[in-house]
Amino acid sequence: MRHEALKFLFDIREACDLIAEFTRGRSLEEYLGSALLRSAVERQFMIVGEALFQALKVDPALEHTITDARRIVNFRHVMVHEYGMVQSDTVWGTVHGRLPALRREVQALLVEAPPP
Repeated sequence: MRHEALKFLFDIREACDLIAEFTRGRSLEEYLGSALLRSAVERQFMIVGEALFQALKVDPALEHTITDARRIVNFRHVMVHEYGMVQSDTVWGTVHGRLPALRREVQALLVEAPPP
């Protein structure tokens, strides 16, 4: 894997960790009631999507190693360009449904990567 792609994978892992930190011990109701929390989580999802988009440009083979890579990038595009359509309960569901698996996949790629 190219070194440039690794940098983006590190960014994805960090954003996943921050989302997990921000939401740990929180309920959906707390999430819905806090504009600050929603903004923080959405910002990190934007970083995940953009970093993955850039990583795929550098190393297109990543699309086959990260589940739903294109859907993740598209999720970011919706948040940025169609922000009025973002459903907070969908974001919350992604935090608890898809994010842990993405973090594990990215971590596995980072562990497998040869040192620079």
